[in-house]
Amino acid sequence: MMDNKRIWFKAPAEDWNVALPVGNGRIGGMCFGQPLYEKIQLNEDSVWSGGPRSRNNASAKGELERVRQLLREEKIAEAEKIVTEAFCGTPVNERHYMPLGDLIIQHHLEDTCEYTSRSLDLETAVCETLYSIGSTAYRRRVICSEPAGVLAVEITADKPAAVSVKVSIDGRDDYFDDNSPVSDTDILYYGGSGGEEGINFAAYIRVAGKGGRVYRWGSSIVTEGCDSVVILLGARTDYRVADYKKAAELDVVTAAEKSFDELLREHTEDHRSCFDRASITFEDNADNTLPTDERLALVKQGKADNGLVSLYFDFGRYLMIAGSREGTLPLNLQGIWNKDMWPAWGCRFTVNINTEMNYWCAEVSGLGDLHMPLFDHIERMRPNGRITAKEMYGCGGFVCHHNTDIWGDTAPQDLWIPGTQWPMGAAWLCIHIWEHWLYTRDRDFLAQKYDTLKEASKFFVDFLIDNGRGQLVTSPSVSPENTYITESGSKGSVCMGPSMDSQIIYQLFSAVIEAGEILGIDREYGDKLKELRDKLPKPEIGKYGQIMEWAVDYDEAEPGHRHISQLYALYPADMISVRHTPELAAAARATIERRLSHGGGHTGWSRAWIINHWARLHDGEKVRENIEALLANSTSDNLFDMHPPFQIDGNFGAAAGIAESLLQSQNGEIQLLPALSPDWKNGSFTGLRARGGFVIDCNWQDGRAVSCKVKSLKGERFCLVIPEGCTVKSVSCGYEIKEGCLLADTSCGSGFEIAFA
Repeated sequence: MMDNKRIWFKAPAEDWNVALPVGNGRIGGMCFGQPLYEKIQLNEDSVWSGGPRSRNNASAKGELERVRQLLREEKIAEAEKIVTEAFCGTPVNERHYMPLGDLIIQHHLEDTCEYTSRSLDLETAVCETLYSIGSTAYRRRVICSEPAGVLAVEITADKPAAVSVKVSIDGRDDYFDDNSPVSDTDILYYGGSGGEEGINFAAYIRVAGKGGRVYRWGSSIVTEGCDSVVILLGARTDYRVADYKKAAELDVVTAAEKSFDELLREHTEDHRSCFDRASITFEDNADNTLPTDERLALVKQGKADNGLVSLYFDFGRYLMIAGSREGTLPLNLQGIWNKDMWPAWGCRFTVNINTEMNYWCAEVSGLGDLHMPLFDHIERMRPNGRITAKEMYGCGGFVCHHNTDIWGDTAPQDLWIPGTQWPMGAAWLCIHIWEHWLYTRDRDFLAQKYDTLKEASKFFVDFLIDNGRGQLVTSPSVSPENTYITESGSKGSVCMGPSMDSQIIYQLFSAVIEAGEILGIDREYGDKLKELRDKLPKPEIGKYGQIMEWAVDYDEAEPGHRHISQLYALYPADMISVRHTPELAAAARATIERRLSHGGGHTGWSRAWIINHWARLHDGEKVRENIEALLANSTSDNLFDMHPPFQIDGNFGAAAGIAESLLQSQNGEIQLLPALSPDWKNGSFTGLRARGGFVIDCNWQDGRAVSCKVKSLKGERFCLVIPEGCTVKSVSCGYEIKEGCLLADTSCGSGFEIAFA
């Protein structure tokens, strides 16, 4: 039986959506695996459509109180008319992400071609294509190395002097300046976008042959009769480096000092240093001898395949490692993989859930260091966010709406009432800072980021208003992308105090308060936030037994809407829980059931969010049902999440949901197997992280925990909820049992082993 760490196929990709991704955080490639005419579609994370600009609408501040009064009077249409014109960004759109081009590798042989396979090894991050031309067998391997900073391709044959190929680069709908060879072995490809302040880019390619001949031919580099060929590609932009052409060349020249095998070894060691930190293994129901597309087809027919679930989890971790590294931009709507000059939704950072979802699996799977690009981007947003807060709202602090771009733009995006006027983007992003602290207990990090958290909270100190019932709410805002119906039958989106806003602000204020207490600073400000926090609306139960989405118990215009914003309190927050708020947990269940009964979960990322919701509600059967639905309806053959079109957030969200069903650590408690799928009767996980600075391994049989090991990174006391149906058989260190929990102190770095009966 083959290993379960590979995505593989018996046929080449005819469509971009089933090609295989490689990446080093900055450079991305989509490998089609075509034998005679291979195309590797390329991206560099900083190739965007133009330069920075100020888009804050000067009309907003003067109309703010008028809009608020109209909302108080429920004159929704009048308020929305003003918001559409006076609060939109000027110009309307932020910059968008763009492709770099296409690397073309063409065999100039005319003979019968037989295809063997193409694959992506998730453990080694090597993309491989096997095929034969005539009687000669070929192997093409592609890596995108973070240590070397280049994409590298090796083509070998089982016969000498058999590798004859033509290499070129093109694409971008002719939006580039030149792609000509600069020598017999090298090509310089470059261009720019967006005028004087736009981003200029360059790729540098070197083709090296062992034996045979290598020479320029028109716009290509040609090899004839080589034993093997190595192609190196470096890519840079002036977003980071002034002399971007020379920087791209230097990357290639430096990499060329090493053999492909040396580059491969360094690349694999680097990748595995991240990938090997965690694992999930489910026994039974997996046929790894079948190609991935055939396995997925069987799942769509109702066959269980636990191995495909763990492969999906591993693929999410692979994409994180390939797409988010120190010094890169954070993952956008497609990670770093985008083929379109005008991609859907601009392939920006959509921060009303999608960018946040991209990083849901980072901490729990031990990849917290790959979370850093998001924190770096928050710092890019802060100066712009201060200006937006002051010029549009007359407030202090910093703010961002529902999108941002490469430049950290914070003004509203689009002319779309259900989504545009939502001032919560920076607040939600900053909660990721707090989550990183909760998982790592890195005090230096918290001290460094405290001012960022505080500044995000200061906006709401100024922005919140009394709703007439003694509660403090946002206004104007929306419940992301949804539309409500008033009692009179009017439809609207702009409102006062949508539930999600209050929940995010509650969590943000709590993070600032607790961070100040931990660091022993800013007590007066913390006390002020406590007073304000007490006046925030709490989750309420509505007429359908659901968690209310708006301050008024409106009906939804679309009851099966993809966003379930009012359940932010359930996940990713911990304000609703089965153990501590059972009534609200029951209402959360009713909310999801109502959404699903009206066709909800129809986009990949939405279904991924629902998996996490069911995990938090400790319903393993529903976790199973929704993973099956995700695989059957929203997953491409290469395991990419399909919105549709492709959006990478569902991959990360579902990976987080798989982990969440096996390990939870909210409310100061650790829970093992809280939402175990009935299909996952036997299995194990290693290296999953819990809040409090814990690394946890667990084994289970017949659906019940057998043993676990807890390693403390910071020596903190932990509280483990004893799994249902289990008793503590043995513990390696001192402990006490209290209210169904095992309490124990740990010393830094020690392993604490527990056996259950």
